[in-house]
Amino acid sequence: MKIIMIAALGLAVSGCATITRGTTDQVAINSEPAGALATTSTGLTCPSTPCTFEVPRKSEFVVSFSKPGYSPQQVPVGTKVAGAGAAGMAGNILIGGVIGMGVDASTGATLEHFPNPVFVTLEPVRRLGIPRAARRAPPKPKTKPAITPPVS
Repeated sequence: MKIIMIAALGLAVSGCATITRGTTDQVAINSEPAGALATTSTGLTCPSTPCTFEVPRKSEFVVSFSKPGYSPQQVPVGTKVAGAGAAGMAGNILIGGVIGMGVDASTGATLEHFPNPVFVTLEPVRRLGIPRAARRAPPKPKTKPAITPPVS
């Protein structure tokens, strides 16, 4: 009975960060100007920024932004150990939850995404070819009226 109680206690305290933080994270996506198409390398799509993706905490990905008239951009999104995740892992160590440490590490519960929010400023596309100043009609030259010599 004592072994069963110890095992039950071990399972109850296992995965502190998994229990308190969960295994997914909300990542906010935004652009200037708003209304860009945002897609991730994991297959998630946002038809018009701003939006939010729910992604697994251990997932790293790239967000691609596109909007007509603007150059496309990409932003890599990585993971790092969060302060709250480290506290959950420390709780596992203090209480002796080796199983919990394994659960937290395998689910990524100790991680958070960065940058979060993801933000880009899209640059307008420059037209190739004739520079903007040269596209304007040239000014009409100012001409003096022709003076004809008197006829004698």
